[in-house]
Amino acid sequence: MMLDIKNLSVSVGDKTILRGVDLQIGKGEVLILFGPNGSGKTTLIKSIMGFSGYDIKKGQIRFRDKELNNLPIEEREHLGVGIMYQHPPVIRGVKLRQIAEFLCKDKQKIKDLSERLSLEEHLDRDINLDYSGGEMKRSELFQVLLQDPRLLLLDEPESGVDLENISIMGGVLNEYLARKDKAALIITHTGYILDYINAEKGCVMIDGKFWCVGSPKEIFNNIKAAGYDKCKECKWSKKKK
Repeated sequence: MMLDIKNLSVSVGDKTILRGVDLQIGKGEVLILFGPNGSGKTTLIKSIMGFSGYDIKKGQIRFRDKELNNLPIEEREHLGVGIMYQHPPVIRGVKLRQIAEFLCKDKQKIKDLSERLSLEEHLDRDINLDYSGGEMKRSELFQVLLQDPRLLLLDEPESGVDLENISIMGGVLNEYLARKDKAALIITHTGYILDYINAEKGCVMIDGKFWCVGSPKEIFNNIKAAGYDKCKECKWSKKKK
């Protein structure tokens, strides 16, 4: 098992966001996570990554048989957890090439990946400064893949991105995740990423709990047709209760 989460409850400030979450992701597995705004999806991946302000009240997060609960972000990254931010920051004075060479010593790999993500002309620009939405997301994907993580945490990678950029990113992502030693947790609202990623498992989070598990495309089609409330009525959720 790559990622194993048991009975995880997390608070932000005085508000409980996650309520007894159980989640397992195996090697070679891609999990697609759906849910309305404010349901706890981003809280889940930030808790896995170890961001400050996300207080684990109970439960356990294990990655490759090592408990993460009290580890700082940098140690989780060294273990092989990588995150692609939904809203990445602008970093003035630091060129994309500089961070790329810090993350990866293989200059040929940097060159090849920058070409595949159409970022060759961005390498000598400040990170995310005056980037379009698509350029910013491609830059984020570029940086996280240079770290070669075993587990990718992607928070709405297609948000604010046109279809051409989604196609570029989707092709690169799908090739990366085809490797059997990789896994991913991908949050999506639009569902566009499903056209490019080979994912067999999806789930819905509502009010800090998982309510439905099944085929990602089937779940997404049901959400489009009937909304999230119907997810609480599926057989899996009744069984879990």
